[in-house]
Amino acid sequence: MVSPKIPATQKAAQYHRSDNAIHINEIPVPKPLPTDLLVKTICSSLCRSDLMNFEPNDIGLKLESDVPVTLGHEAAGVIVSAGPECKGFKVGDEVGFLPATNCCYECEGCQIHQMWCEKGCKMPGHAADGFFQEYIAVDWRNAIVLPAELRAVEAAPLFCAGVTSYHGIDDCRLAGLKEGEWMAIIGVGGLGHLGVQYAHAMGFKIIALDINDIQLEEAKECGADYAINTRTDKDYVKKIKEITKGGCHAVVNYTNSKAAYESATDLLRINGILMVVGLPQEPLSFNSMFIALRKFRVIGSSNKIPRLLPEFVDFSVKHGIKSKIAYYKLEQINEMIDLMKEGKFRGRVAVKFD
Repeated sequence: MVSPKIPATQKAAQYHRSDNAIHINEIPVPKPLPTDLLVKTICSSLCRSDLMNFEPNDIGLKLESDVPVTLGHEAAGVIVSAGPECKGFKVGDEVGFLPATNCCYECEGCQIHQMWCEKGCKMPGHAADGFFQEYIAVDWRNAIVLPAELRAVEAAPLFCAGVTSYHGIDDCRLAGLKEGEWMAIIGVGGLGHLGVQYAHAMGFKIIALDINDIQLEEAKECGADYAINTRTDKDYVKKIKEITKGGCHAVVNYTNSKAAYESATDLLRINGILMVVGLPQEPLSFNSMFIALRKFRVIGSSNKIPRLLPEFVDFSVKHGIKSKIAYYKLEQINEMIDLMKEGKFRGRVAVKFD
């Protein structure tokens, strides 16, 4: 396939620290390295962690300068050029990719998560330009060709929300959770509605917890056995203990709420799993005696590493797992951000590029 003509400049939604706001700017199209795929963006979706640029946090997602940075880290598109060192890709392939850059892919840290790369990984949308732009340079080692059953326009949310949701559920299975056992999923919005689908596909019994009735309705449609509003149902802990006959075998928290973590352990039976996925702005704390005596176990999960992408994509396609997406234009990015802040949507909000 002949490479299409690539423009010199493109539109991008960029965060400006000077006024703590997003502006649509005209910027250069990236110059890909020999190890890069140049991808024409088909869809880029908004993630809750994108909003960390607007608010103080102590978990390491901070801008390094006052230079505007392109927002976003969750996208999919079609290859328009491939560097000479790229293997297994060609122009015209639709691809998804993990959000990391400046990694070596070989060190001990990269085998756990690219954020720990000895070279010093940079997270797109925060310390490096992200994916709300018309063209993206992606290291081929971070990408995967999409199967025919999964198109890029619908796949974008899977490459942060989806892969993170999947591993949050699957890591509970790897830690010993068995089919038919009880899992509470806290926060059933952008990540959680996918988590419910993965948990249902793996055969767990699911209690969805949220403070948003719209998202709880979505969770029921995605396979949750029970859906409880923890703001309006003050006896929800007692109710869950009764439903599960003693407590959940696992609780997966997809929210950024510290209070949700503090109350999550009340839902667990002895030696249950607390899965840490959501990232509060403040550190978490746990009673060391509870950990030492295994009253509960604390495990963390994330979007993980590229070599695990094939199993994740295969599972998602096999079980028909998709995000519900509302599409917008790039110029509507601030409207999308407001919707996410207010929680007035089901699933994911995304830009569909022309």
